[in-house]
Amino acid sequence: MMEIPENTLESPKREQFGSRIAFVLASMGGAIGLGNIWKFPYMVGRYGGAAFIVVYIIALLVIGAPVLMTEFAIGRKTGTSYTSALKKLLPGTKWYLLGIIGVIALTLTLGFYGGIAGWTVAYLFKSITGVFVGMDAAQVGAEFGSFITNSGQVILWLAVMLGITTFVVLRGVKGGIEKVCNILLPVLFVMIVFLAIRSILLPGAGAGLEFYLMPKLENLNGETVVAGVGQALFTLGVGAGNLVIYGSYLDKKKSLGSSTIMVGLGDTLAAILFGFIVFPACASFNIEAGMGPPLVFITLPTIFAQMKFGMLFSTVFFLLLFFACLTSTICIMEAIVGFFTDELKVERKKATLIVAAIVFAVGVLMMLSFGALSDVMIFGRSIFDFTNDVLVSAILLPLGALFMIILVGWVIKPKTIVDEINLGDGIKFDRLYVVLVKYIVPVVIAAVFVQLVVNLLSA
Repeated sequence: MMEIPENTLESPKREQFGSRIAFVLASMGGAIGLGNIWKFPYMVGRYGGAAFIVVYIIALLVIGAPVLMTEFAIGRKTGTSYTSALKKLLPGTKWYLLGIIGVIALTLTLGFYGGIAGWTVAYLFKSITGVFVGMDAAQVGAEFGSFITNSGQVILWLAVMLGITTFVVLRGVKGGIEKVCNILLPVLFVMIVFLAIRSILLPGAGAGLEFYLMPKLENLNGETVVAGVGQALFTLGVGAGNLVIYGSYLDKKKSLGSSTIMVGLGDTLAAILFGFIVFPACASFNIEAGMGPPLVFITLPTIFAQMKFGMLFSTVFFLLLFFACLTSTICIMEAIVGFFTDELKVERKKATLIVAAIVFAVGVLMMLSFGALSDVMIFGRSIFDFTNDVLVSAILLPLGALFMIILVGWVIKPKTIVDEINLGDGIKFDRLYVVLVKYIVPVVIAAVFVQLVVNLLSA
């Protein structure tokens, strides 16, 4: 293992979060997004309800949290974004390429993520104007199909979402990211609780609650375990080093273990609470909860259309979803901007505008795959599906997380990261972290990666 001279890790003067809670809220916002609200409910519905949740929570604690803690520690120790941090930790080696691959993964991710986030803004306006009033499932589905195949519309809403994200990132850490997340995260949780209470009170909601809260051991199988681990990594957004940048804006007064636990708990709470919106409502209106991505844009609008004051609840829901998406797009864009400012020495404002332009171009390509480029296939998949399901979700993110953990556990001394994690007041980790990153986490992630590849090849 390599010994890292401490004088090579001196952090440059850098803007910092104003408080620990600001860091936690910003990091929580980066984690809470489509993974919790768009993907988590249909994964629960598809993989056995409460049995999946049990696997997911265990995977979050044992697999997701150590990777998240590692990203924070790398950022705070080096005071830079991921690529520059790897050059400091392992000077003269090629490990920095892992950071460049991470930037590519984040750029692709923000391209398709920004596009879907733009859909939430469009659906917010559709809800406000009462578009779904009186529609049945077939009509709501037709509305969704008409919307995503209209290239002009989806590109417009992509531009709106990236424009809002760019505006916040241009304002910096304290003036933009911190202020926005300090407001949006508490509001987001209030709206989730509000909608969850309304859903639980619907007639016939009890069957949905039973499915959601009562684990059935017969539903536990290898496929459920793989899905739970994959969801734990996906929901935290780890693997590409994007949360390294938030760690680089953090002071050393508190241990990183405490902050990681708070971020993980907040992310999990958001996902669990959101399930209390989806499953009681689906049971009440006898609609399938595990139908996949259309859940948010077809199933839930159909339910709202049948509810008393449904458009009010639909408006609150899509406002909630927009807030969750915005805090995530801010985090992803900030990580890419950090690469340009730290590694390429581009001034922040110019770097942000360059990143916005690149991501917009990628996003346009993603959105056109539903319309003008729908006939273009890559290994039998659309551009969007190949990029999202194969290139990013099945290859770049799990491999990125795997190599990051191998790096920390076997290339450099784990003590380098453990000391940084334990620096300051708060919860301490030592042997447990070392055992996890050296043995358990890499084996589990490698197994999940192999299973993902097998699933793709057999699809």
